Amino acid sequence: MRTTIRRRLVLLALAALPAACGEPPTTPIITALPRALTAGERQLVAANNRFAFAFFGALARSHAADDNLFVSPVSVAMALGMTVNGAAGATRDSMLHALQLSGLPMADVNRGYRGVIDLLRGLDPGVEFTLANSIWHRIGITPGQAFLDDTRTWFDADVRALDFSAPTAAQTINDWVNAQTRGKIPEIVGSPIPDSVIMYLINAIYFKGSWTQQFDRALTRDAPFTLRGGGTVTAPMMSHRGAAPARYAYDPSATVVDLPYGGRAWSMTIVLPRTAAGIDSLVAGLTQERWDGWMAALDTGGVLVTMPKFTLRYDRELTDVLTALGMGIAFDPDLADFTRLFPPGGAFISKVKHKTFVDVYEEGTEAAAVTSVEIGIVSCCSGPPHIIVDRPFLVAIRERFSGTILFLGRVMNPAAS
Repeated sequence: MRTTIRRRLVLLALAALPAACGEPPTTPIITALPRALTAGERQLVAANNRFAFAFFGALARSHAADDNLFVSPVSVAMALGMTVNGAAGATRDSMLHALQLSGLPMADVNRGYRGVIDLLRGLDPGVEFTLANSIWHRIGITPGQAFLDDTRTWFDADVRALDFSAPTAAQTINDWVNAQTRGKIPEIVGSPIPDSVIMYLINAIYFKGSWTQQFDRALTRDAPFTLRGGGTVTAPMMSHRGAAPARYAYDPSATVVDLPYGGRAWSMTIVLPRTAAGIDSLVAGLTQERWDGWMAALDTGGVLVTMPKFTLRYDRELTDVLTALGMGIAFDPDLADFTRLFPPGGAFISKVKHKTFVDVYEEGTEAAAVTSVEIGIVSCCSGPPHIIVDRPFLVAIRERFSGTILFLGRVMNPAAS
């Protein structure tokens, strides 16, 4: 108890330090969005956050307790948001349920995504942020026109037909991913592309921001970092030279620190449990309501922060996690209904792959994410059938339009004269 009180007093004293202790922001401070969110956009953001916590919780339960996790829930939600435009009936309902969007009309969902995409792009000149969507479909299949119109209009999707049987097909898609993530995630599609795959729906996100007040490289030191089980490792720990313009809050279980980037439209929020072992209950109890409580309690001021610099890469196939969230029907070849995406029917989600990268260092943070929704088909028009004429056969020469047969015969031994 005394330690907690002393910590609070120190932080409050640091909050009172003059601004001269820290470096001034190099970009104008952003205090609000360029316009107010519409009611539909607020609903979408709230749903995306509920999905984020449910998705992260399910993912954490599927991993060993000591595994690092770093995901982009909005990338997963965006890729699935495009895909749900191709679903119908119970398949659509299950996907909307998993995405925490049940009860919202698709028109409102789509308008919400469009509005959020437009607001996030170019929001802070001090932060580089890109969000891109693409759809790649096999040449020879005809996606539903309404589905293509919706994904182009609401998700700004770049739609391309591609010869999936070509040796360079996977590389073509991966080149797009590599470019959108500035080389941080060079590949999402394996080669060769399976014959049963007819489409990929891909979201890519890239973020690079400088801290509003950077950590001082001269102060970075190796120091102990306590592990969940009680042991320690050595990690490079970054520190500010003076109080940083962060926001912070306390509750009985955690300290929350919100470190801004650029003009302060973007930030990194750190939730630190009271003990290393407390991370388990913190993750298990993470909900929208709890998060909202922390965000509402954040108090503007100045605070000294020491934290590890780190680089993480994460790669995960998400079928089991998304099934646990309630959209298993979308992965079932016999039950999935994606007739808006592929009118002849038989299409289903065969795989959802998610990759992320993050590098946290003294000057700022660079992060990227890619989510790929792979659409398979029960019986695919992957190419002409391969017929091997390796036994006796009949042969005819005819005029096709009149049906006149000019020659007719059989071949029993083509090597005989």
